[in-house]
Amino acid sequence: MRCAKLAKIIGVLLLGAALYGCSAIKLAYNNLPEFTYWWLDGYLDFNGAQSPRVKEQLAQLLAWHRKNELPKLIALIQKAEQMAPNDVTPTQVCAFTEEVRARLLAVAMQASQPGAELAVSLGDAQLQQLERKYAKNNADYTSDWLERSPTRQHQKRYDEFLERNEDFYGPLDADQRRLMRQLTDRSIFDPGRVDAERRQRQQESLVLLRGFSNSVAPSSEVRTAIDSYVKRIADPPAGAWRDYQLALLQEGCSNVAALHNTTRPAQREQAVRRLRAYEQDLRDLMAAH
Repeated sequence: MRCAKLAKIIGVLLLGAALYGCSAIKLAYNNLPEFTYWWLDGYLDFNGAQSPRVKEQLAQLLAWHRKNELPKLIALIQKAEQMAPNDVTPTQVCAFTEEVRARLLAVAMQASQPGAELAVSLGDAQLQQLERKYAKNNADYTSDWLERSPTRQHQKRYDEFLERNEDFYGPLDADQRRLMRQLTDRSIFDPGRVDAERRQRQQESLVLLRGFSNSVAPSSEVRTAIDSYVKRIADPPAGAWRDYQLALLQEGCSNVAALHNTTRPAQREQAVRRLRAYEQDLRDLMAAH
């Protein structure tokens, strides 16, 4: 559903920027409604009646986020600042990750009411556009991941992780890069498995949306269905996919701790400076309105 996508956008622009570096965080945040509108329009091709309402709801969502979520994000960054100068354990990293996930879920839940309103207004042509967009995304994912050999997949992940970590800590030395390479090469990450789950989620969303398209169902019923869908993605039911996600999460927490614990004092000081800069950015955003 689109509310889950919206949570992802906000997460990338805010939490991702705060933790990995994005010099345009203020510009991105203040323009989030416009950016998100055009992003969503690429999926659904809004009609003349939907466009002004969607823009209004996105502006309202940003106002809610600025008031209610920015203080919580600042608290998260402050916690990261306290952790950064010291060694950390995988348990600490996973606990922090769960707090981040909770903030993303809060955005998705807040977005579910406007998501429900939009869902019942979608027509057949818009759902066909959504299906085409899914197909394009799947083709891009296939090109980016599935058409690569395992060696090239590992290289792609290594390059991405290296860029993020060097933006955060500054240049990594040869031993740290070697460790990152080892962690990447032995990862359980499986692009094929991820692709299969993505496609299943896409089909579930299409079935759900088609069921409510041009519907007279009460908005509370539609919202409940959307909330259930989002929560099922955030917290999958028992089974192979949940087991895989949990294992991948544990691996990620262990890897973050392993790399962080090799960093030198100067690298940790760089991380703290980076975090403090983003904390100040978020404080400025809170004070701006």
